[in-house]
Amino acid sequence: MMELNATHDAMRRSWLASANAPGTDFPIQNLPLGMFTLGTDATSMPPRPGVAIGAHVVDLCGLDDAGLLSGDAARAVRAVLPNDCGLNMMMALGNGVASALRAQLSDLLREGGPQGLRERAQTLLHAQADVHMHLPCRIDNYTDFLTSHAHTARHGRFKGLADPVPPVFHSLPVAYHGRASSIRVSGTGVRRPNGQWKAADGSIVFGAVEAMDFELELAAVIGSGTALAEPIALDQAADHIFGYVLLNDWSAKSVQWWEQMLGPFLGKSFMSSISPWIVTAEALAPFARPAPARRPEAPPLLPYLESHQDQAFGGMNITLESWLSTAKMRTAGKGPTRLVSTPLSNLSWTFGQMLAHHTSNGCNLCTGDLLGSGTVSGESEDERACLTEITSAGREPLRLPDGDERYWLKDGDEVTLKARAGSPGRIPIGFGACAGEVLPALPYPLPKG
Repeated sequence: MMELNATHDAMRRSWLASANAPGTDFPIQNLPLGMFTLGTDATSMPPRPGVAIGAHVVDLCGLDDAGLLSGDAARAVRAVLPNDCGLNMMMALGNGVASALRAQLSDLLREGGPQGLRERAQTLLHAQADVHMHLPCRIDNYTDFLTSHAHTARHGRFKGLADPVPPVFHSLPVAYHGRASSIRVSGTGVRRPNGQWKAADGSIVFGAVEAMDFELELAAVIGSGTALAEPIALDQAADHIFGYVLLNDWSAKSVQWWEQMLGPFLGKSFMSSISPWIVTAEALAPFARPAPARRPEAPPLLPYLESHQDQAFGGMNITLESWLSTAKMRTAGKGPTRLVSTPLSNLSWTFGQMLAHHTSNGCNLCTGDLLGSGTVSGESEDERACLTEITSAGREPLRLPDGDERYWLKDGDEVTLKARAGSPGRIPIGFGACAGEVLPALPYPLPKG
C-alpha cells in the first residue's frame, strides 16, 4: 500500500474557494494532471501540462518559469517538452518524481502556504471553462480486460452459451489487445461506424450499425515501462501504474458478435473515449480496499496472481456512473438521466493482477499504455454498465423519464461517464467527465457504376 502523507490530509484546504466546494471532483487532495491549451492560443500552439484544482487549471510550465518549483518537481515539468508525447516523459520518470511534484503543488495551493502562486494567480490559473483539453499522454498500446463476472455471465446468456462464464475467467484476467490509434479525449464526437453483421432473418448485411453501445470502464495508465522478457511481480505492479482515467469502450455489438472468432475487431476499434485528467495512483491511496472476494466456484489463485499486499489493498473504493442526454432532452432544457451506478468492487481482478498477468510471459509495457478494466457491471439492475445488459441485448426497451425508449444509442445521444473515490474520514475525489455524442454515420464510399 502506498504510504499516506500531508497531501492526503482531510483537514487541508485550499485558498481557492472552488477547491473546497462540496461535491467538487478536484479538491486539493486530488491534483490530477492533464494537457491543455487556452481558447486564445494559436492552433499551432502545443498543449502544455496543467493540474486541476477546483474550477481551475494551474499552468505547470508557467509555475516553473516563475521559479515556484524546485528539485524533482521542476524536473517533472521540464520533462514535458513541446511534442506529441503529452505527459509521457514525466510519467517515465517514475511515481517518486510525480510525488515530489504533488507535494509542492499541494503546499503552494493550501491555505497558509507560500504566497508565490497566489500572487501570480491571474496569469498561472485559468478557468476550466476557458481551456481545451487534449489527450493527457501518447498511447501506443491499449489492452482491455474482461473482469466483471456479472457482465461476462449476462453476455454469455445472451449468446446462449451452455457455460455463460468460461472456466478461464476464474483463473486469469482475460483480455484482448485494442486499437490505440482511435482513442480520443472526452468531448470528441463518436461517429456511428459502418459494419457487417448477421441480421435477425439470417442475412448478412453491411451499413451503419444499429446496435451502438457504451461500456463504463476505468483504465490504468502505465508510468515507468517494463523491459521485454522481464515479468513484473504482483507486489511491484503498483510501481508501474502512474494513475487512472475513465474509459468508454464504445461498441458496435452486432458487428462484434458476428466477427468475434479471435476477439473484438471492428466492433470496438472505431473509437474509445478517455477522460482528460489522470488521477494519480498517489491521490487514490486513501481509498485502497481489499481485493474482491473470490467466488465459490473459483479455484485457488496461482502464486503469481496472489500476494498478501494485493489481497489486503489491491481494490479501490470508487463508484462509477453513466449518464444519458438525448437531443430531445437538451432541446427541452432537461438534464441527463443516470443509467448506471456501480462500484469498482464488482470486478473480480485487481489492476495489479491485470498488470502482473500481462507481463507474465515477458510482454513489455510502455509509458502511456492503457489497461482497461472491462465493463464494471454488478449483479443488480442499476449496476448494468452498458445498454446491452440494460436492454437484454436489444430485447427489452430502456424507458427514459420523458417517455422515449432506447434499445441502442441513437444519433444525438450523449453518454457521460463519471466516478468518485470515497472512504470514511477522507475527502472524496473525482475524475472529471468522459463524454461523447453519437454522430451520424458517414455515407460509405462504394464504387460508382
